Amino acid sequence: MDKPTAGNVLFDGNDVFQLSDERIAAFRSLQIGFIFQFHHLLPEFTAIENVAMPGLIAGRKYSEIKGRAMELLMEVGLTERAEHRPTELSGGEQQRVAVARALMNKPKVVLADEPSGNLDSENAESLHRLLLDLCRNHRMTFLIATHNDHLTGLAHRILKIQDGILVS
Repeated sequence: MDKPTAGNVLFDGNDVFQLSDERIAAFRSLQIGFIFQFHHLLPEFTAIENVAMPGLIAGRKYSEIKGRAMELLMEVGLTERAEHRPTELSGGEQQRVAVARALMNKPKVVLADEPSGNLDSENAESLHRLLLDLCRNHRMTFLIATHNDHLTGLAHRILKIQDGILVS
């Protein structure tokens, strides 16, 4: 994470950038989930292994987290695709695996950059409903950067940045 040029970043009352680099990395791994416009799944791993990856990076054993990974795949409707590699999944399925991966470590905040930008309208709508349901069911904060008016319309709060400045 880039350090701010001015001000502080407070998370649960703690200034994140007062932490050591190692603690910032741990904070990012455990407290923040990431969903990108392109899924960035690892092609040599199956869907369930991709979902489990953040848990493995956090130091947990696969045997401990496989059940959670499968629960998340069930939540995004992909249990039957758990053993498939990304090349065997549709674009919508790949993005749903990426969403499940973002939730693996039970983050408090999920940052999503144009999460439906590479999807057709039907898969985009499905993903939008999924994100809204996950936000409600997991009581997480989703911070979504998007140009999609429909997705924006589902938000509880809208912040607009224009030319690098927060305008509303």
